Amino acid sequence: MASVIHLDTHSVIWLHDGEFHRFPVSILPLIHTGPLEISPMVHLELHYLHEIGRLSPTPDEILRSLHQTLALKISASAFHSVVAEAASLAWTRDPFDRLICASARVAGASLLTKDAIILANEPNAFWDQPPVHPQAPHA
Repeated sequence: MASVIHLDTHSVIWLHDGEFHRFPVSILPLIHTGPLEISPMVHLELHYLHEIGRLSPTPDEILRSLHQTLALKISASAFHSVVAEAASLAWTRDPFDRLICASARVAGASLLTKDAIILANEPNAFWDQPPVHPQAPHA
């Protein structure tokens, strides 16, 4: 079974919009074979973007569509474990980034993101080649 890949918010939006050209060619097979998950925090960030008018479809429309086309799921990691892991990520004050990264760690997943700050600080994050063994959460 393939390793789970968590998607950052922008990746979810681009996939929904069919903007596959935004992704490295090397990543496309991973996207199409999955398994793919998102942190519940991505769902919340989609709501914020919709509320401020930066996203036309509703978050539920986006996630329903991606569940049907790519079998995208929302991670079921325990929230208290994700928050505990997020507390150790002092390289950012952005609560979305902290919880999205922590969710991937707790799930033992890599995180697909183009965010330069996340890529520079999160060992599980990647853009063109996933880490061989995603870093486990702190004990």
